[in-house]
Amino acid sequence: MIESIIGFAAVLLLVLLRMPIAFAMAIVGMAGMTYETNFTAAISLVSRLIIDTSQDYGLSVVPLFILMGLFVNKGGISRELYQVSNAFLGHFRGGLAMATIAACGGFAAICGSSLATAATMSKVVMPEMRKLGYSDELSSASIAAGGTLGILIPPSVILVIYGLLTETSIGKLFIAGIIPGILGIVFYMVAVQISVFRNPEAGPAGRRFSLGEKMQALRGVWSVLLLFFLVIGGLYGALDFWPLHLTFSPTEAAGMGAMGAFLIALFRGSLSVSETMTVLKETASTTAQLFSVLIGAWIFSNFVNYAGLPEGLKEMIVSADLSPWLVMTVILLIYVALGCVFESLSMLLLTVPIFFPIVVGLGYDPVWFGIVVVVVTEISLITPPVGLNVFILKSVVGDISVGTIFKGVTPFWMMDIVRLLILVLFPWLVLFLPSQM
Repeated sequence: MIESIIGFAAVLLLVLLRMPIAFAMAIVGMAGMTYETNFTAAISLVSRLIIDTSQDYGLSVVPLFILMGLFVNKGGISRELYQVSNAFLGHFRGGLAMATIAACGGFAAICGSSLATAATMSKVVMPEMRKLGYSDELSSASIAAGGTLGILIPPSVILVIYGLLTETSIGKLFIAGIIPGILGIVFYMVAVQISVFRNPEAGPAGRRFSLGEKMQALRGVWSVLLLFFLVIGGLYGALDFWPLHLTFSPTEAAGMGAMGAFLIALFRGSLSVSETMTVLKETASTTAQLFSVLIGAWIFSNFVNYAGLPEGLKEMIVSADLSPWLVMTVILLIYVALGCVFESLSMLLLTVPIFFPIVVGLGYDPVWFGIVVVVVTEISLITPPVGLNVFILKSVVGDISVGTIFKGVTPFWMMDIVRLLILVLFPWLVLFLPSQM
């Protein structure tokens, strides 16, 4: 167990020294396994992990969902989602910011990536909010916070990886993310209202749209609804009727989604041969990065398990007679602290192999724990000093300081803490839909 703690500290040190997390975990894991066994056994384990990961059929869902998100981005769907949200919400104080949150939720439902959601929506909505006189704090904060919904509302790449890591049903994880995702949208809108209550000039009301204009805007999002129904409906058997009889596995659903997004982008005339090649290259690049982190995490988790850290922690908890609630509180506080240093995927891959056996051993549902972990991960995307969504937004917009964005997102991550507490205190909010499957 002591070796595992030293290994964990070594990974933290290497990350603070700016070594990529994938290499930090792989190097420490390899060194740890060599210490525990011998070099031959360690190199054999590492080579087997690399081969098995690259050949794992279940992991093919990852590049397919990434491909779907990139085709969706090329199809211009993000602008139409914002237009329909603005038509219904724009006339309220802070309405454009609330419309941004709603549009991010819709885009997340067919994208699955927080970073892509934040980067895409910033290009669409930032000029509109500035034109109406919104403050940079509220404008940037609503985009950064809304982007975090991309890893919770299905389909979600991070939920897929959690499911594969813990052998939890990906279908149940997807449907369990719907209610917490809707709560996230509602609470973020509350955060917008808190911001404009404190400073009414930060989010002036826009014009009121007529009923005809609202109906016209709704017609523009048919492709979003169709794609979402194809992926999620096929996954849960909603298309299992005559003459279709379609029921998809997660990988098949991802493939259908990628093909559907490609056809939508093609139908809209938004794809050329060069743009299609760019999408394929970006998919390959992003997938390679994810798989590198995943392989590094599995090497490190094998070392941690071999050195007995999960079992040692369980024995400590049993001997100390700690209540499950206290243990869960400590775990969540560790996640919040790590979120200030690690980006979301690295944090999940580093900690889930350690905490998952403890949580399940205490009697908690693995689906519930997965959603709670993702919500904590969402918080890490907008909290200093890392706040990856904040830095993505800064790189896209350019003329807003990081300090301004962090100041603006404060009400949003505070509402995230409230949502997290609600999900912890009332687990049925997460487990109700999976229980109906």
